[in-house]
Amino acid sequence: MTHASYRERYKEFLKIDFPHIPYPKDKNSFKKLVALGTELRLLHLLESPKVNQFITTYPVAGSNVVEKPNYKDGKVFINESQYFGSVPEVAWNFWIGGYQPAQKWLKDRKDRTLTNEDIEHYQKMIVALVETERIMKEIDKIPNGL
Repeated sequence: MTHASYRERYKEFLKIDFPHIPYPKDKNSFKKLVALGTELRLLHLLESPKVNQFITTYPVAGSNVVEKPNYKDGKVFINESQYFGSVPEVAWNFWIGGYQPAQKWLKDRKDRTLTNEDIEHYQKMIVALVETERIMKEIDKIPNGL
């Protein structure tokens, strides 16, 4: 079962509870899944060194006030002039459970001024989301896997 088919099959359940993982078919698959799961855990807790290697930019100085976040041509605008650049569409549209973290995080900060720490946190989130997509594809490649 691929991650996509798993997510579709358990879509409603995943909105209200944590995912349940089927047993791998063999020891080798298990070891690979453990390694990938460890990598996912570190990414989602923003503890992986990878999250500090930003893939996005924040090139325009300004008020840093989140007005109405929107995505256009690889840019996540937080107001009329300021944006996070080079944001992969996969990160902007990525779903975890019942929400899209890259969108929800900004919407939860509407009418607030982002600090430097907030700006860095968002850039780390984008890395984590892109890496999560990559790892999910790796999980799909495991023979005799899920």
